[in-house]
Amino acid sequence: MKTAIYPGSFDPVTYGHIDIIKRGALLFDKLIVAVLLNPIKKPLFSIEERIELLKVTTKNIPNVQIDYFDGLLVDYAKKVKADVIIRGLRMISDFEYEFQMALINKKLDPSIETVFLMTNEQYSYFSSSAVKEIAQFRGGFSKFVPEIVAQKLKEKLKL
Repeated sequence: MKTAIYPGSFDPVTYGHIDIIKRGALLFDKLIVAVLLNPIKKPLFSIEERIELLKVTTKNIPNVQIDYFDGLLVDYAKKVKADVIIRGLRMISDFEYEFQMALINKKLDPSIETVFLMTNEQYSYFSSSAVKEIAQFRGGFSKFVPEIVAQKLKEKLKL
């Protein structure tokens, strides 16, 4: 049984994330969507809120499990017995950073592979950060996120 991890902050989950999750779930027996607890970042949504939004937005994908982790991704991968790390690429500019991380992870644990999935072109130009910024300035952000996420963004930002 092949298990993959799709790690990220998912603050908030976007249609781009969901695209990668759906496609990753088709490629592997089990896909763990793992929310990173990053002490450096100041997320808008709590870890519990991000996990709940991911659970709701992926509930119809049977082989997807939602979890969280802190520390090194390769240590988490060993803990959950994952074989593969999935990383989504939106633009060529993402590749340099993701390639560097893949090489570091490979050095830390040669048994874990990284698979890059190109996002669907309709999602390639926006990120969670962009969605939050558009929302903060009361722009039309709802086309980038599922309805439940848009609703929670409005509540969180008091829009």
